[in-house]
Amino acid sequence: MSARTEAHILVVDDDERLRDLLQKFLVTNGYRASVARDAMHAGVLMEGLEFDLIVLDVMMPGEDGITFAAGLRDNRVETPILMLTARSESNQRIMGLEAGADDFLGKPFEPRELLLRINAILRRVPEKETGEAQPKTLYLGSRHYDIMRGELWHEGQPVRLTATEAVLMRVFSSRPGEAFSRTDLVEILRRTGSKAQRRAVDVQITRLRKKIEDEPRSPRYLQTVRGSGYMLVPD
Repeated sequence: MSARTEAHILVVDDDERLRDLLQKFLVTNGYRASVARDAMHAGVLMEGLEFDLIVLDVMMPGEDGITFAAGLRDNRVETPILMLTARSESNQRIMGLEAGADDFLGKPFEPRELLLRINAILRRVPEKETGEAQPKTLYLGSRHYDIMRGELWHEGQPVRLTATEAVLMRVFSSRPGEAFSRTDLVEILRRTGSKAQRRAVDVQITRLRKKIEDEPRSPRYLQTVRGSGYMLVPD
């Protein structure tokens, strides 16, 4: 039934029960599905994972769905968006279209209709060019990082990451071999609720190196790029 094999859907809704139901329904129908409780949580997930479509609720605490969608489009994120709106709020649909939504579904809705709309959107989206498959695991000497799960392992044992370290690993693993400036990292961490400053980023990098490097003072994997920032260089 699905338009694209193993397409990855992100469901963003503050209703925990609905999130869980939609995740189970999508997985049952052949999709991969991740969930986020609000726009900030969705932003964190999108730093480290790629999604084929976003199911986005309009009314959420904090940043609403329309503002979040507009921000994605302003940053040239072209991931299709299916917005969930109250059926009586026609003005939300107009604002959503202006923000860059691809389709709408009014609440309450039948899950089957959601599936049909997702399939229809994905059929309209050109297939990405097939190239070298993106890795699901990054190897860092005796350690490895599971990109999908956001887990760091060392010789068969999980390595505990703080919330900030976990965000940094998701960011670096999203584009291995590419440098992120301190300014970029500060902005990313602030979006997750951290009060990070440039110096604080350096401190977090030092702490993260102690968990992924055999010799943190001479880093092999989390390298400093003079004049550019930091980048992750896996094996």
